[in-house]
Amino acid sequence: MKGEGKPTINDVAAAANVSKKTVSRVINKSPLLSDKTRAKVEAVIKDLGFVPNLQARALALRRNFIIAAIHDNPNAQFLVNVQQGILEGIEGSEFGLMVQPFDRNTEDFEQKVRAFLERQRPYGVVLLPPISSDEAIVDLCREMGTRYVRMSSIKNDDEAHIVSSNDRDAVREATAYLIEKGHTRIGLIEGPEGFTSPQERRAGFEEAMTAAGLSLDPALVRPGSYTFESGVTAAQDLIALDHPPTAIFACNDEMAIGAMITCRRSGMLIPEDISIVGFDDTPLSSHVWPSLTTVRWPIVEMARTAAQKLIEPDDAAAQMPWMLPSNLVERGSVVPPK
Repeated sequence: MKGEGKPTINDVAAAANVSKKTVSRVINKSPLLSDKTRAKVEAVIKDLGFVPNLQARALALRRNFIIAAIHDNPNAQFLVNVQQGILEGIEGSEFGLMVQPFDRNTEDFEQKVRAFLERQRPYGVVLLPPISSDEAIVDLCREMGTRYVRMSSIKNDDEAHIVSSNDRDAVREATAYLIEKGHTRIGLIEGPEGFTSPQERRAGFEEAMTAAGLSLDPALVRPGSYTFESGVTAAQDLIALDHPPTAIFACNDEMAIGAMITCRRSGMLIPEDISIVGFDDTPLSSHVWPSLTTVRWPIVEMARTAAQKLIEPDDAAAQMPWMLPSNLVERGSVVPPK
């Protein structure tokens, strides 16, 4: 079937008897196609020797074939997981990944994001927490015609533009698990201000306590910043109390592991003297001793889905999952209190 001149996407569509949109989805490895359709179009592409002209398409769209992950997050493992998920989502497609940090606390934050979008002209952006909760940045994306998907702990957009987890439900389950083990005096190490996830996780913690007829002692709550060091400091305060907790729930694994180190340095045994639960299920959580009971946060799957939504039309993106549930992973850091 090969003829003179370079074949176009129109030639592929005509030969395969499908729409240009379907050919584009095959090129971009869309998950919304049947295996039969995908195989038919791929066979025609191979037979015609069709190669997408990215420069021409970029000029026509006035966009580069770049997916940008925009973040202001101090957690290195979180960013590694996000990158893995996005790269999986665009694997085999014509898209590339750019990771761009911003400090949302600067006065010119919005202006810097605008300048980035104007300069780089990404095809779309994945807005990571806490930036994903900033309505001004979402409005900016809409104004500039930049496709976006938010990653969040709540549903704060329509199905085409959100990928969320159920942090509140998952923490409620984890706290109820500690209570079922017999713990009634449970410490809470919170996440940083300005993030939706710490708010949702504290809400789940409080709901589980209330459901069990327990009140939250303010003395058992300590601030954290999703860093190892903040977990160390928070745990030092908690175990120095006249009536320390018998268990600690930390709003992420880094802080939980920091708490474990602090307790061990003070001569406490884990879990015999104190039980500890985290959130994330990072690789390190299963490698520490004892292995950390935690909530698995499906961040890789969320990032993969966000990337796939970006390269799909809105109507197709809306059909894809928007909520990916977290779940408790029971390991060795929890036993009943003495």
